[in-house]
Amino acid sequence: MKKIFFILLIIPNLVYAGELPASKAVGVFFAVGVGPRLPVGSFASTTDLGYGVNLELSYTDSDNLPFFAFARIGFEQYPGSRDFYQVSDYSNFSTEIVPASLGVRYYFSPLVEDVVLLIPVAEVSACVTYLKTLHEFKPATGRTNFTDEVFKFGFSAGVGVSMFLLEILTDYNYFSDNQYLSFNINLRLPILVNL
Repeated sequence: MKKIFFILLIIPNLVYAGELPASKAVGVFFAVGVGPRLPVGSFASTTDLGYGVNLELSYTDSDNLPFFAFARIGFEQYPGSRDFYQVSDYSNFSTEIVPASLGVRYYFSPLVEDVVLLIPVAEVSACVTYLKTLHEFKPATGRTNFTDEVFKFGFSAGVGVSMFLLEILTDYNYFSDNQYLSFNINLRLPILVNL
């Protein structure tokens, strides 16, 4: 994972290996986010409310503002639903998800500028995810416990509000048989700004 972040950090420097034009501002930002995950669709029939954390690098320059390109990786945990346990042979059913996405975020004109900067945000991304599902059964069933591990491709789309250093985002995440809403509070910090 350290190699991925190193590569993402040097990409802007490789693109602009020479001196940056005086009229071009460049920014690379790091964000960490945390929040609940709400399963929807068929995923909600077997799992309860989960939680997740994510790390993100985003990049923009003055030619592309108000668009930001971003790369994000996360970790999410979903416990099995008690209702599902009551109507099935399961004693434990849990899902871990590690989503990685590349996308673009758009910052609209600020709603408020006086006291605090409040900016509406929309984003879309393409995602690949690693899912690990634990299947444990009640002893009386005689079934063998096992773990599923798969990779899935999907997408996410979301909206939110930003105070730039602090953001609140809601995303709809789609993977076949695993759709969910993610709610995040993100802390965003500049790590490279060249004006």
